[in-house]
Parts: sequence; C-alpha cells; structure tokens
Amino acid sequence: MSSSRPLRVGRVLRWTDLQEIPSGFGPSVVTLGNFDGVHRGHRALLGVVVHEAQARGARAVAVTFDPPPLAVLHPDRAPEQIAGLEHRLDLMAGSGLDAILVLTFTRELAAMTPEEFVREVFVEALGAAAVVLGSDSRFGVNNSGNIETMRELGASHGFDVVELAAVGETTEGGRNWSSTHVRRLLAAGQVDQAADILGRPHRVSGEVVHGHHRGRELGFPTANLGGVTQGLVPADGVYAGWLERFDLPAGDPERRLPAAISVGTNPTFDDVPQRIVEAHVLDRTDLDLYYEHVGVDFVERLRGNVRFDSVEELLIQIGRDVDASRSILGG
Repeated sequence: MSSSRPLRVGRVLRWTDLQEIPSGFGPSVVTLGNFDGVHRGHRALLGVVVHEAQARGARAVAVTFDPPPLAVLHPDRAPEQIAGLEHRLDLMAGSGLDAILVLTFTRELAAMTPEEFVREVFVEALGAAAVVLGSDSRFGVNNSGNIETMRELGASHGFDVVELAAVGETTEGGRNWSSTHVRRLLAAGQVDQAADILGRPHRVSGEVVHGHHRGRELGFPTANLGGVTQGLVPADGVYAGWLERFDLPAGDPERRLPAAISVGTNPTFDDVPQRIVEAHVLDRTDLDLYYEHVGVDFVERLRGNVRFDSVEELLIQIGRDVDASRSILGG
C-alpha cells in the first residue's frame, strides 16, 4: 500500500484506489453498497457502521462504486442515479464515517470471486475487524456472495459480521425506503413523498448557463441549468424549492434562496426542444448567476406544464406560482 496523502470530503478520508490507503490502516468496520440517493435506510446502515466502529475503537469505512455495477454490466437496464457522485459522497460523509473508498467498477473487478474481493479490499487494504451488511447484500462475480458467504469469510479472516434486516426496504407508514421507490416518486413528480424517504429535498445540480432570456424579459429571470447536470430530474412541471449557490461560503445569507422551479420544454413557446431545469429566485431580479455551480432542491410540486394561449395568461400563472412557492417555503 502507498502512504500517499488521500483526498478529504470534509474531515472524511476519500480514496479512489486501493494503493491510496496507508499501509497498516485499521482496524476498521466496513460496509459495502451503491448507496444511490443515500436515503434514510442507507443512513441507518451507515449509523450502525459508525456505532460499531466507536464501540471497537476502530474506523468507520464505506466502500462504494463509480460507475454503479449495473451501468457496466447491463447498461440497457441501468437506471439514472438519484444523486450525483459528489453529492452522494457528501451525504455519506455526513453520517460520521472516517473514510470512503470509491472503487472504479470494471469488468475485471466484476470477475473477482467473493473471497478475492473480501481478502484484497476488506482484509488486506482496510484491516476489517467487522463488516456490516444488509441481509439481501450480494457481492463478487455474478453476485455469488451473500451474507452467509460473508460469515464464512469472516470466520476464515478473523472479522465479525453484523447483519441488518432489509435495511434498504424498511417501511414506515406504508412508505418503502428504497432507491427504486424514490425513482418512481420522482418520475411522478411526487417530490415531497420522495423527500420523506430521502430525509431531505431531492437535488439536481449543474452550472447556470445562458438560455433564451425570456424569463428576464417577462420580469421573472431564471437560472438555467445546462451542460451535464447531476441528479435525477423529476417529472415535468412547476415546483417550489430552493436554489443553493455552492460557490458561496456556508452561512452566507445569499447561499440558499427560495425559488419557483420549472422542469420541461416550456410548451407555451416552440423553441425549447429539450427538457430544462430553471429556477426563479423569488422576488429577485438583481442576481447574476451565470457560470455558478448551483443545486436546485425540490420541495413540492405545484402543477404540471400547461400551454397557454397568450403571454398574458402565462404571466398571471407565473405570479400564482411565485405566490404559492412563497407560501410553501415560508417566505
């Protein structure tokens, strides 16, 4: 192993290669998963990892993949990720972990047997004293390893195994804590219900780019997210939410601003062929956000997209959307 200095996410160590892990690292308590969206079930699992590590005087470590395995092995079946990688790592780091290992998922990695993977990653690299897994976890070539396999490997290599029942599928009040269900809710525009499972508003992030400037001409300037955005874009419609300006320091009063958000092609006009995400900061016409990196947090869906017969009708509805957003966001 190399003693090269790792990157940090806040106070959390972040590695992207086994060679970056310092020699002699450990003991550690380790978990493994995609953690797509880092929903409440994922954070419950990470909380157990942190608790077990503190009880053992060890370090809490999560191992995840980029890209996700399905995107490499079966790209035609791979769903879009709920959260972008950087947001996902920030959320994981917020659970109290000491380190996160992001392994580049390749077909070579996919061909490793469960024993090879556990020995090289958990034992030799991370010095695992315990492994925390959900009861339905699978790993190794063809997903051939399961919780029983991990127990057998733990007995061979000297680490304990802590099993959590259905961590990603826990239900509360009829809501399913799973990434699959979050995707369904976002596809239906039910961002408030998705937030119940995520434990926070859903976020899409990207760079603010120039659009048609039609919002400014109408008196409601918008920040248009262009290029490659991160995060699953919810159903077309108008939402109340927040605009987060990542380039400003935490605590700056201008960093997090209330907004009315539009998703779609703007059917009133015929010159927007692709879906876009644009946010109007409530009651502000003085902001210059171009080329800033921002996040848009979706709180509640106000309505679906409608084609208006005139600009006057559109302006009346935008005014109603702004009023509704202000009421929902407490402005």
